[in-house]
Amino acid sequence: MEAKAYLNMIRISPRKVRLVADTIRNKPVAAAIATLYNLDKRSAEPVLKLLNSAIANAVNNNGMDADKLFVKTIFVNEGPTLKRFRPRAHGRAYEILKRTSHVTIIVSDERI
Repeated sequence: MEAKAYLNMIRISPRKVRLVADTIRNKPVAAAIATLYNLDKRSAEPVLKLLNSAIANAVNNNGMDADKLFVKTIFVNEGPTLKRFRPRAHGRAYEILKRTSHVTIIVSDERI
């Protein structure tokens, strides 16, 4: 069985969140939690919360054993981009793109 959890509109660039997501893909949840807890990245904390949410969904909604779970799939998609402007010399303005991310995690108790 599988359990899912979603995190939408996180205000971190998808490129930076993917670095964290790649470190926990296909790992047992205990190892993934330990990895995220010790990782020195800003996106590690939201991904850790998302992983804990997926584990809680698996245990409470599907009756799975938390010790047997592993991270089957985790992927990061790009969300809407906030566009802001920075004033520059001679009346110009440079555009600043504040990117957002959508993160999806699937935990499973079956190895494929």
